[in-house]
Amino acid sequence: MPAKETIRAYYDAFNRQDMEAFLNLLHDDVIHDINQGGRQVGKDAFRDFMAHMNRSYRETLTDIIIMSNDDGTRGAAEFVVNGQYLATDEGLPEANGQTYILPAGAFFEIRDGKVARISNTYNLNDWIAQVGA
Repeated sequence: MPAKETIRAYYDAFNRQDMEAFLNLLHDDVIHDINQGGRQVGKDAFRDFMAHMNRSYRETLTDIIIMSNDDGTRGAAEFVVNGQYLATDEGLPEANGQTYILPAGAFFEIRDGKVARISNTYNLNDWIAQVGA
């Protein structure tokens, strides 16, 4: 599967909240670079990360633009996160159902039609200002 199709399927599964399809698009040894955070390696770590995120946030991505290199090994996406802050995340403002709209992006490495690396980026200070620090 070409990079653009893999990335599109990844975001389509995310928006449907189909975690099985979402995780099936990842290599077992996927590298996940978390925005302003650390690096996690492996599908199990990614699964745990998503379980945490889905408890604290409800998000849908819109205005998704996907780009890729010619050989399909790298890709990028720009999108808008439309979210609701459901449960307080450690070290962040208290959650009380606040909504937010946040421009974001991601960089991908694609191998064998699956996501081998994803690096997400967004402006954390913008998010904090929207949910009320």
